[in-house]
Amino acid sequence: MVTLESVRQQLAQVLHLQETPHRTALAFAIGVFIAFAPHYFFHTASVVFCAWAFRLNYLALFLGSFINNPWTLAPILGASLYTGLLLVGETSSIAIEWEQMTVDNMFEMLSPYLFPFIVGACTLAILGCLIAYPVMRLAITRYREFKDPN
Repeated sequence: MVTLESVRQQLAQVLHLQETPHRTALAFAIGVFIAFAPHYFFHTASVVFCAWAFRLNYLALFLGSFINNPWTLAPILGASLYTGLLLVGETSSIAIEWEQMTVDNMFEMLSPYLFPFIVGACTLAILGCLIAYPVMRLAITRYREFKDPN
């Protein structure tokens, strides 16, 4: 028979609520890394795979990856390209003639930006996860101390 308590226990087990702050913060930081990573259209699959393969907290991974959402997508893409252009040492002097762009010539027109974009996205992904881990670990530790002061 399914009881409310058995559902709670199963949910706590699936979400890894009994984990240490280190593992939960690590899962969140990996989610942030995935959010900034340049492999768009595969973020959700990456989260599911990492949660399954490394037995990480699904909720923490998904929350970290949801930093990249429809409201933050354009700023993240722009910051990735800008960071990549700075790191590669290129300027954005290549003019894109948007009215001339078609599906056939889109890759040709945007290809000069591909490498800087990948470099910038990977750099921001690494920086994001390096910042997210200690912040989340501190937040989890403080929350648990507040919740159970003993």
